[in-house]
This record gives sequence, structure tokens and C-alpha cells, in this order.
Amino acid sequence: MSTTLEGQTELTTGTSFTLHGQTALVTGAGRGIGRAIAKRLVMAGANVMLNDMEEDRLIESAAAMGAADRVRHVTGDLTQPSTPQAVVEAVLASFGSIDIIVNNAGYSWDNVIQKTTDEQFKAMLEIHLVTPFRILRAASDYIREAAKRESANNQRVMRKVVNITSIAATDGNPGQAGYSSGKAGVIGLTKTMAKEWGRYNVNVNAVGFGLIETRLVQPLNGDNSNMQMHGNQIRLGVQPSLLESVKKSCPLGRLGTPEEAAGAVLFFCSPLSDYVTGEVLICGGGMHF
Repeated sequence: MSTTLEGQTELTTGTSFTLHGQTALVTGAGRGIGRAIAKRLVMAGANVMLNDMEEDRLIESAAAMGAADRVRHVTGDLTQPSTPQAVVEAVLASFGSIDIIVNNAGYSWDNVIQKTTDEQFKAMLEIHLVTPFRILRAASDYIREAAKRESANNQRVMRKVVNITSIAATDGNPGQAGYSSGKAGVIGLTKTMAKEWGRYNVNVNAVGFGLIETRLVQPLNGDNSNMQMHGNQIRLGVQPSLLESVKKSCPLGRLGTPEEAAGAVLFFCSPLSDYVTGEVLICGGGMHF
């Protein structure tokens, strides 16, 4: 959203808003929460670049958006050091700007600490903390230069960063030393970048999810397929008894949907959050581990 330096809103009034003309990058957009976030942003009028490791999933996501002229995708493993820079460059080459960044890509690789290898622990830090850091570093030149140009023209253009964290970060969760550490680290990154980038009119916030209905929390059964990551077979799913226990302990009595998760993210991507930065919004139905 663009305003004059005196703070008068030019594009929207009241509670309605549009993201028309803005460009968003959503990582991990091939399925689940990432796809739902991207769809919400497209529906709000934004151009969206989808990123994931699986080309076929990205093609499915792009087709589900219903706005082919405003959606592009770039495939790449974000844990490879050069990929975040390449992804940011692809956004700028395709749309000419980058206004919203949603660092959503991630997965869980769980075990109690005595059975957790160095590779397993580092993998969780790499995808949940190092990857968002690299994405934001890659985008920093464009963001700083754009803000300087806009300031010279007496404009205030708000940009948005939304990092995805978890109640495993805020509360801890047995069996998730690596996942919880990575997700807790991104909260520190969020608060630091809010202070660094406030001068550039960037709101940097985080959304922490409870249990959302995705393949990572599907009931474990013999038919579940494992996820392959860098040659490792990672077991997906949660014990059915644990899922039932979670539902009982959750004040809303159920798991969340990807669409509900996306709604919380959309708030931080919208003009409604123009004076909110450095915050963590928990979207977990009131549940705590």
C-alpha cells in the first residue's frame, strides 16, 4: 500500500484492501499451507511467484490459482546455498518488484535427542532458519534501493515479510529438538529484521502454527509414503492417538485447515498490518503443547 509521508491512505479506506500491483514470493507453495497462502494472495490481487522442490506440484498449484497471468513458478531446493538468490532474481525478472515475502518452506524430521544425528539437527536449522535468512539477504539490495527511491519521491510504500514458525518454537515439543530450535531461531530473525528494515518501511512478522491438516500431521498408517530429502527417507504423519489427544486439548476441538492458516498470513501481508512489526501471531486454535 502506498501513502504520502503525511500518512494519508491513497489506495484503500475502511477495512477493505487490495494487493493489486504487488508481487509476492511464497516458498513451499507446492501443496498444503503454502499453496493456500499463495491462493489467498492471488485472490487479493497480487502477482505471486511460487517456489518448491517438486515441479509437478508447482504446476498443480499454479493451475489452482485461477489467474495464469499473475502467477509464475520457480523450482529449486532452497537448502542449496545458491538457490535463494536465484529465486529472488527470478521474481524480479518476472515481475520487476518484490513486495511480499512469505518464508513458508519446511518439513519436520523428528526424533528424541539421543537418536537425533548431527545431519538431522542441522537439516532442520538449514530449512527453517538459514533458508529464510538467505532469502531475505538476497532481497535486501532491491528492498533498500526501492525504499530510497520512494522516499526521494515523498512516498511511503509498505512491504511485508512473513516468516512461518510454530508452537513447537514457543512451547517446545518432545521429539523435535531440531524443528523447535529452527522455528525458535526464525522468531529471533523476525524481530531483528523488523528493527533493521523498519527504516525501509518493511513490516516483518511471524505466524506460528499449531497442528494444521497437512501431510505432516496425517494419521500414521501402513499406507503412508515417506518423504525423500537428500537421500533420506523421512517418516510422515502422527500417531492417531496423539491427534485425538490434541483435538481434546485444543479449545476449538479440532485441527486447523490450510485455508485458516493462510488467513492469518494474509493479515500480515495486507495494509491492515501496516503498523504491526516484530510480532508473532499464533494460529493454533488456542492449543499449547
